[in-house]
Amino acid sequence: MKALRILVSVAVSIFAVTTSVQAQKELSDAQYTAQALSAAPKAVAADASVVRMADDGSMRTLRTGKNGFTCMVIVKDRMCNDANSMEFFQAVMKKEPPPDKTGISYMLAGDNGASNTDPLAPSKTADNHWIVTGPHIMLLGPATKTLGYTEAKDPDPTLPYIMWAGTPYAHAMIPVGSGK
Repeated sequence: MKALRILVSVAVSIFAVTTSVQAQKELSDAQYTAQALSAAPKAVAADASVVRMADDGSMRTLRTGKNGFTCMVIVKDRMCNDANSMEFFQAVMKKEPPPDKTGISYMLAGDNGASNTDPLAPSKTADNHWIVTGPHIMLLGPATKTLGYTEAKDPDPTLPYIMWAGTPYAHAMIPVGSGK
């Protein structure tokens, strides 16, 4: 839980979650939980933990899971991460080397966009290759770099690609289902 608390705290400052947290305050815990769990397949969501962020970056556990996955909503994006991917994203936020572990993160509700070249970019700019990907999974860790997916800065987000190529945080984005 300590690693999760650090990840959430850093994510809040980098992604300016205050606006999102304000919008989330309008959601009951049950509504928030439903949104967070929508990131994962039903079988994963059934036993996943759910955490909710506060204005100060602290988090409150709404539900303790038993399968090693943690679901949350960050800046309107819903994600459900295994323990290895939580470590990976913590390393990104702290600008530390990523763990040498394979992780999986579900974003079956899609995302609202991110820079494909700058892991810490909080918003779209003219040159940071902003990309919006529909429902997808992320495979994290060294092995994902050997998959042979495109490393283009502006890839087709309906096909698998490597996000943040050329950085230590490169990872595979694998679309599933239909896009937004």
